[in-house]
Amino acid sequence: MDTTGLRERAETWRKADPDPETQAELANVLAKSDWADLADRFAQDLEFGTAGLRGVLGAGPNRMNRAVVRRTTAGLARYLKATVPDVTTRGVVVGRDARRLSKELAEDTAAVFAAEGIPAHVFPEPVPTPVTAFAVLHLNAAAAVMVTASHNPPEYNGYKVYWGNGAQIVPPQDVGIADAIAKVEPANKVPLLTPAEGRAKGLWRDLPEDVGNAYLRAILDLRLFRKGSDTLSIVYTAMHGVGGAWAALALKEAGFPRMTPVAEQQQPDGRFPTVRFPNPEEPGAMDLSLATAERVKADLVLANDPDADRLAVMARDASGKLRMLTGNEVGVLLGHYVLTQGTKRARPHVVTTIVSSTQLGEIARGLDAAYDEVLTGFKWIANRALERTAKEGTQFVFGYEEALGYTVGTATRDKDGVGAALVMADLAAWCEARGTTVLGYLEEIQRRFGLHVGAQRNVTLPGAAGAQTIRAIMEAFRASPPANIGGTRVSAVRDYQKGEGGLPPSNVVAFALEGGGRVTLRPSGTEPKIKYYFEHKETPAPGEPLPQARQRAEAKLAALIDAFLVLARERGQPA
Repeated sequence: MDTTGLRERAETWRKADPDPETQAELANVLAKSDWADLADRFAQDLEFGTAGLRGVLGAGPNRMNRAVVRRTTAGLARYLKATVPDVTTRGVVVGRDARRLSKELAEDTAAVFAAEGIPAHVFPEPVPTPVTAFAVLHLNAAAAVMVTASHNPPEYNGYKVYWGNGAQIVPPQDVGIADAIAKVEPANKVPLLTPAEGRAKGLWRDLPEDVGNAYLRAILDLRLFRKGSDTLSIVYTAMHGVGGAWAALALKEAGFPRMTPVAEQQQPDGRFPTVRFPNPEEPGAMDLSLATAERVKADLVLANDPDADRLAVMARDASGKLRMLTGNEVGVLLGHYVLTQGTKRARPHVVTTIVSSTQLGEIARGLDAAYDEVLTGFKWIANRALERTAKEGTQFVFGYEEALGYTVGTATRDKDGVGAALVMADLAAWCEARGTTVLGYLEEIQRRFGLHVGAQRNVTLPGAAGAQTIRAIMEAFRASPPANIGGTRVSAVRDYQKGEGGLPPSNVVAFALEGGGRVTLRPSGTEPKIKYYFEHKETPAPGEPLPQARQRAEAKLAALIDAFLVLARERGQPA
């Protein structure tokens, strides 16, 4: 290791760091000559991609900090001025969640835009990510920045960029922005306007409550049943995030008076004191919600993640037990509900991702709706919806990804956990009015379109050696795809690296199985993991109790997973 060169780079960065806290942090690491820590902090610049930035808070270019955000914003501002002629008229929206340093990072973002002559439309208080996405369209802004790390642990923060169409950026915008960032001067040389200077020049514009009120009206218009319920009991958790007040108000306005918040998690708190990993999918994250639901005998549990762009759902089964629905089950419920109970449209359009269940496609074909599968990430869902509407006149009504992301209609062009929670409550009230339950409705869908069960397995392989192993596994499956998995014939192989399916090239391989199942593998874009997605389709016999069919399907799914993991180990995955 070239410790002399590393020290020189670190000292240069420290001197240009505008934040006294991270300056001191880096000085302490240098004083201790902690070369492993320094090497990690300076291994690379935190990569700007289609998801923007996300990383651990701390000093150095491979961390989230004020220096990185100032330089990123300057690059983004200059790219916008070069590519969007009216950006200095339309301005850029700036929103933030309630995480540690979110306020400072958002203020730095607005200050840089203002210094670049671009009006910053600033939310003065923390807001859900979908509210920032909504504001882009509502204000006809040229772009938006949302400071958030979504459902990551408390030591993380991030920087998400939206384009003027309301959707997250896609290539080649990400490459153009990254190139512009690379040319930016050191952080302490990036021009800034203070809030007072920006306001005086009309370049820092604090957004009024009217914008949030418009968002609430827009999501209230997404309801289909529109009658609420005085008897449906709902428990809601904000998971220490920013969705609490918004969801409570939306549910109240929609006619759901029996909403009980999880008190310990309702107020924003970037420390996330009751959960280590504030993601509803993580083991233990829903324990307080479940306890509250049992105490008040709730029919339905709705959970947002900390920036309120995701939704998790629990509902009672036929035995009265609360069961966590999978992301695919929620997607199937909402998709079917919107297609069958919504306003009849000439060409309704639904979209999901290549790692989500294939069941939405079967429903779409059965109901004569347009359907697409896109790459993982909601940016692809939103942009595909816009593309088909422009080219073919389709009307986008619903999109989802299995990682708890959903959007109904076009109020926002990103996943919206608050809007989805409202529509799920509306769906539950509709079920109640017709004498059934949420899971009873799901059974109706599964009897008609098949019982699809799925699972995901992640294998963490850290470091350079892990990255090499992940590459080797992917290449081995490409070079030698299995003819069958667990005795089920592989009916088709799709290598998305080759741009198959008309999608941009992506490091994903999928094996379609005879009978309707699928196995998909891909490396994570944000963590040192390889991810495997499994799906099995079972057809319940006429009159067969669905729990019996589900038990059979789950057993076959487990066998499929075991068989595939054997193949993965043969191709280099550690045991």
